[in-house]
Amino acid sequence: MSSQAKTVVWFRKDLRLRDNPALSQATKAGSVVAVYVLCEQQWDIHRVALCQRQFIVSQLKYLSQDLAKPNIPLIVLNAGTFQRVPDMLLKYLFKVNSSNLLFNEEYELNERALTKSVVALASDHKIKTQSFDDQCLIPPGRILNKQGEPYKVFTAFKKAYVANLSTLMRPLLGLPKAHKDQSTVTQSSCLNAFEKQGLNESYIDNINIQAGESNAHQQLKDFCDDAILNYKLDRDIPAINGTSYLSTYLAVGLLSVRQCYQSAQQVRLQNTDSDLDGVDTWISELIWRDFYRHLLFLYPNLCKHNAFKPKTDYLAWSHDSDLFNAWCQGQTGFPIVDAAMRQLNATGWMHNRLRMITAMFLTKHLFIDWRWGEVYFMSRLLDGDFASNNGGWQWSASTGVDSAPYFRIFNPTRQSERFDSMGLFIRMHVPELASLDNKSIHMPSANQAKQLGYPLPIVEHAFAVSETKKHFKNLDQNIESGNVKMPTKYAQIDLPVSHCGDIS
Repeated sequence: MSSQAKTVVWFRKDLRLRDNPALSQATKAGSVVAVYVLCEQQWDIHRVALCQRQFIVSQLKYLSQDLAKPNIPLIVLNAGTFQRVPDMLLKYLFKVNSSNLLFNEEYELNERALTKSVVALASDHKIKTQSFDDQCLIPPGRILNKQGEPYKVFTAFKKAYVANLSTLMRPLLGLPKAHKDQSTVTQSSCLNAFEKQGLNESYIDNINIQAGESNAHQQLKDFCDDAILNYKLDRDIPAINGTSYLSTYLAVGLLSVRQCYQSAQQVRLQNTDSDLDGVDTWISELIWRDFYRHLLFLYPNLCKHNAFKPKTDYLAWSHDSDLFNAWCQGQTGFPIVDAAMRQLNATGWMHNRLRMITAMFLTKHLFIDWRWGEVYFMSRLLDGDFASNNGGWQWSASTGVDSAPYFRIFNPTRQSERFDSMGLFIRMHVPELASLDNKSIHMPSANQAKQLGYPLPIVEHAFAVSETKKHFKNLDQNIESGNVKMPTKYAQIDLPVSHCGDIS
């Protein structure tokens, strides 16, 4: 080991070389060592999906190889839980004779507490720390209304966001500077850590989303070269490749939202004579993603399974495990819902339109606590991202900021007829219905369902919608009269262990 002082870069959800603020700054100062801390028990606590764990481990291998090119060794430590991370990082800083630790910020509550603990311990031992914002186009907390409060309506937030991008958005960064003089730490140390985890890449091939920074950039290029111009029209059709498929790369940090925005702007410049509604719509989706991150930062209680609208915790949410299991397994008797859930269970991914349909079905048809669905999605999604997942579920359940009005409830059959008119997506994932005509496939008759071995609907649409509207409509009156139970908290939910990630 060289005695030369080094800067340590702590990788988190930023598993890339390009446009990495912490890594870019570190390489300006001299020799650099990169470190990643595995926290598998924390993954258990946060219900991180098995497929996402596999994807992260696979990406760490790619990252190790990519960092070797600028002569930066990547060391993987195994802490198990966040509680052990500060001491483990401190010991490693001592080991490599480093008095500088650089990292990019994370905004979830546990992660922010971890950051605070690491910084405090480092300060106690005269080690300098420096953090950077890389997950949003504009750092959380910088976009506030005239009263100095966070925006709670997306359209107003977006208007202010776009107006401030030119002054508040950080510059796009390139590859880190290479250094010849580096430590003798070998890449095998991280490979041994990978092997100890017993994780592999077998799950990832199901949806053709491959780890590797070059693969992420190729996917971004392919999308911007083709699908982005038609994104506004095609993004709601689950049977076609109309979305970007970049959410997994963004979730673990193979791509930055800054890179995505830059690529979209290049499309705008190169297609001045084209209809750019698709580009504008995709940029709007990127800003939605940032919106949820800003809210998470400004309202940390969202990380504690609390509704953004506290009074909705008084709703008498159902905890019917049989109905919940039918939804989880894609056995509800509503073909589009079942096709979506089966896609999720088989591939670790679900089309965004279908995420809204299935979430609203669970919360507005079955009236099951949205937190059950939120956790189930996290335990299955390759692109699991707490801020986006929480925001999406609270939008669907009408408990969140700028959420769908409680009385606006998707009819799953009409959604199916509108966005999968020929039943192509349903036929892919509910093969027992493949022989039905384009009309019947959206809601088979009782006789058809029986003959094909498909379940009858577990709830009647009109009745369920009527009951849900009553729950919401009467909420204020029930609270005022005291005719409510204590608020439903996550700790009271007995989520079946079998639905928490399939980790043995």
